Amino acid sequence: MSGPKIRIGQGYDVHPFRAGRRLVLAGVEIPSPRGGLAGHSDADVLAHAVASALLGSLALGDLGTHFPDTDRRWEGASSLEILRAAGAMVRERGWSVLNCDTTVVAEEPRLAVHVPAMRANLAQALGIATEDVSVKATTHERMGALGRGEGIAAHAVILMSQADRAG
Repeated sequence: MSGPKIRIGQGYDVHPFRAGRRLVLAGVEIPSPRGGLAGHSDADVLAHAVASALLGSLALGDLGTHFPDTDRRWEGASSLEILRAAGAMVRERGWSVLNCDTTVVAEEPRLAVHVPAMRANLAQALGIATEDVSVKATTHERMGALGRGEGIAAHAVILMSQADRAG
């Protein structure tokens, strides 16, 4: 009898700032002097990175395949809904999330005060405990476009498990 199957998924997303939009990260609206991020949905790079990691863990393609910017259903949508939809795709295949580790790369705004709410929102969307979700923030040390504060990027890693079906 074999044990559970394990998969790892890695996700990345980046969006430039756009004045006149709300900045949303993991479903949390964050005050920002630069405005929000440009995108078809709410442009939540953190939720997008996590959804990308989910899809990648099972080789299901990318966000653009499942949630194209030509689909009006996702126009202005909460990216937590995109994350929930990606989560449903992996659950339908018998997989569950064990943990999620993320990093947001942004020169500004400072995110530490928002991390608990971001963790809680991601955990709820993934259907796991908050203690199984990590959200970290770092800067790009003023190097390149991210370092000049032109946008925000996020990285995510997901550990997935599928129960042994033989047992």
